[in-house]
Amino acid sequence: MLLTPYGQKEWGIAILSLLIFFAVLAVLFFFCNLPKTAVIVLAVLGVVICAGACAFFRDPPRTIPNRPDALLSPADGVIRDIELLKSESLADPQLRELFDGKDILRVGIFLSVLNVHINRTPWAMTAKFTSYKPGRYLDARNPNASRENEAMIMGGIGEYEGQPFPLAIRQVSGAIARRIVCPVKPGQQFPKGFKYGMIKFGSRTELYIPAGMGFEVAVNVGDPVNAGLSVIAFVRPEAKDKLAAWAKEKMEK
Repeated sequence: MLLTPYGQKEWGIAILSLLIFFAVLAVLFFFCNLPKTAVIVLAVLGVVICAGACAFFRDPPRTIPNRPDALLSPADGVIRDIELLKSESLADPQLRELFDGKDILRVGIFLSVLNVHINRTPWAMTAKFTSYKPGRYLDARNPNASRENEAMIMGGIGEYEGQPFPLAIRQVSGAIARRIVCPVKPGQQFPKGFKYGMIKFGSRTELYIPAGMGFEVAVNVGDPVNAGLSVIAFVRPEAKDKLAAWAKEKMEK
């Protein structure tokens, strides 16, 4: 089982603790006459607990699908909601500026503690900014979690048929998740499916894409998805002309 370096501290502590626990069991067995059955039971229990802790940080190998028209899921989990938003309603000023008055499709993904928690880029993109917001730690399934919880946005620019378009991924903490990892710097370029960060333990991830620009959502609420594998939306051929018209409109402002 491969483990992500984003959780090196946590899984390192878990493995070290298991080794220390084994050493204590050996002392109790050889010098304090602890019954062999008890040693075996405790050792198995220690391994199970350690394996469970490490499993939160597993990093299974994945082959990114060669679909030039597909926006991929940024997270493992279940589609929680799909909403149309007005960019002026967004609280984050950098996110509003990124979409420049354009309506937005937001796809929310709920991650349970059993899911892989690594986040991946849904499209080849150049990072423009990251924006951190402190907040609460409501259960990620709570309708208020998206608005009130701690969150980190990574906004950037993708390109389709030579036309740029904005997209963003928002990592949202949950009741158990208390640590967002996003070591992204403005100007960094990422291929599709790149592992750019994670949310430790249960959480929520949101994908923001332009609405009405030829992006067709390919999932429904309740669908399970996997980061870097599942298609969230397709970019239709008409997107090229719509994005070009939008770019021209912005230049004429």
